[in-house]
Amino acid sequence: MLSSELQHKIDFKTKPLGALGHLEHVAHKIGMVQKTTSPQLLNPHMVVFAADHGIATAGVSAYPQEVTYQMVMNFLGGGAAINVFCRQNGIKIKIVDAGVNFDFPEGLDLMDKKVRKSSRNILKEPAMTLEEYQQALENGKSVVSEISRKGCNIIGFGEMGIGNTSASSLMMSKLFDIPITNCIGRGTGLNDHQMQNKISILTEAIEKYPTEMSEDEIAQTFGGLEIVQMIGAIEEAYHHNMLIMVDGFIATVAVATVWKKNPEILNNCIFCHVSNENAHPQLLGLMREKAILNLNLRLGEGTGCALAYPIIQSAVNFLNEMSSFEDAHISNKSS
Repeated sequence: MLSSELQHKIDFKTKPLGALGHLEHVAHKIGMVQKTTSPQLLNPHMVVFAADHGIATAGVSAYPQEVTYQMVMNFLGGGAAINVFCRQNGIKIKIVDAGVNFDFPEGLDLMDKKVRKSSRNILKEPAMTLEEYQQALENGKSVVSEISRKGCNIIGFGEMGIGNTSASSLMMSKLFDIPITNCIGRGTGLNDHQMQNKISILTEAIEKYPTEMSEDEIAQTFGGLEIVQMIGAIEEAYHHNMLIMVDGFIATVAVATVWKKNPEILNNCIFCHVSNENAHPQLLGLMREKAILNLNLRLGEGTGCALAYPIIQSAVNFLNEMSSFEDAHISNKSS
């Protein structure tokens, strides 16, 4: 009933049928999530989870591991791309230490959810123990639970962690039983030699764990602490019926992990952009999802969410403020 009411409201705006394209789909989705034909976006938040990866020491990234903590300091100083776009669009930003290999000084505006300093090296052992995995999930949930109490109904998740495209590639390969070579991209901008090295390292890593695994076992074995906290955060956001803005490849892998357990999660997800990371379009296709933007981004941090947010606002605004043919006394298309 609500679905047809929303569709009727969209169709009878002063425009040709379907003329606002994907924006109409976004408006319909938001109305369905909020169970109203007049939805609102309240107190938008962006959460950036940061952690280091044991596999980064094997040389899968163009950047050294210490860039993770340096970028966290940049986030806290307001100087990163995600800070710029959140300021521009009125989005509150929270930075979470999920497992950075660094002792941050006291007094920073940083949410301390550190489970351990860096995940373990997947080439030698699973990325985290079961206890660490469960703690990371709970920590991610606690972040969103706190934000939900501030009246937020739309939230985006970003990440920072040198090596995290490698962890995500391994997770995607195992979740969908796809050859690892089809899931690997250039991450932070690897040259051809570095790319071949990454393929070799990740092939070795996936071959170390040949048995079939559950979604949770895959995330525990191959994931990063920031990815797992994002998984917990996504689950909690769904529990609070928030709109979930999904960023690029890494965030989409986190959503895919939840989706495999709970297909209903996609009802609340708005995929904000298709990234320049090799496997992201394929991953969106596997979930039959379409992203709002295609800007060849490959930055992470939640930047795609922050850039797409004004378009999401536009979807709500046209639904609420645009005249219908009847309101404007304009003749509709003759039948």
